[in-house]
Amino acid sequence: MSLDEHKAAARRAAFARRKVAYDRQGPGAAGKLSEVLAGHRGVALSGYMPIRTEIDPLPAMEEAAAHGPVGVPVIEAAGLPLKFARWEPGCALTDGPFGARIPAALDFFEPELLIVPLVAFTRAGGRLGYGGGFYDRTLERLRARRPTLAIGFAFAAQESEDLPLEPTDQPLDLVVTETEVITIRPSSG
Repeated sequence: MSLDEHKAAARRAAFARRKVAYDRQGPGAAGKLSEVLAGHRGVALSGYMPIRTEIDPLPAMEEAAAHGPVGVPVIEAAGLPLKFARWEPGCALTDGPFGARIPAALDFFEPELLIVPLVAFTRAGGRLGYGGGFYDRTLERLRARRPTLAIGFAFAAQESEDLPLEPTDQPLDLVVTETEVITIRPSSG
């Protein structure tokens, strides 16, 4: 099986687990994410507008917006890093690429903390996304400029023992689920 086939199979299995968790628990569960973000008040952060069966970070983003800038990702084109547009609770939104909503008025900024959506994760900080490489390119670019914290946000059911990862895949620093906060230990080597 090729790496692409292995990733496709891992995504299918993870999407199925995520749908079951979403249907059982609903899109909420941002309480633990709010607790983590409280330790980073005022730090420029990006969340995301949930699509399909993604866990919903909006309640935590709304709380964070009272203390500092919050944004959401904007896809400009395939192969490019993401840009981040300022978002506020109740701001006017429009449809962006891939079904995610984005602010109607695009005021771009660079976050230092990213709440990262994902399909599957490992306790070692591995992340399987949708396959476009947007977050990998973006995290690589941001981390080259300054420390940037990547917080994966997912249902606990999205955890995998092992994922097919590549050297270009950017690791997560934390994973927050509806049941726990997983701190990733840097690998020695």
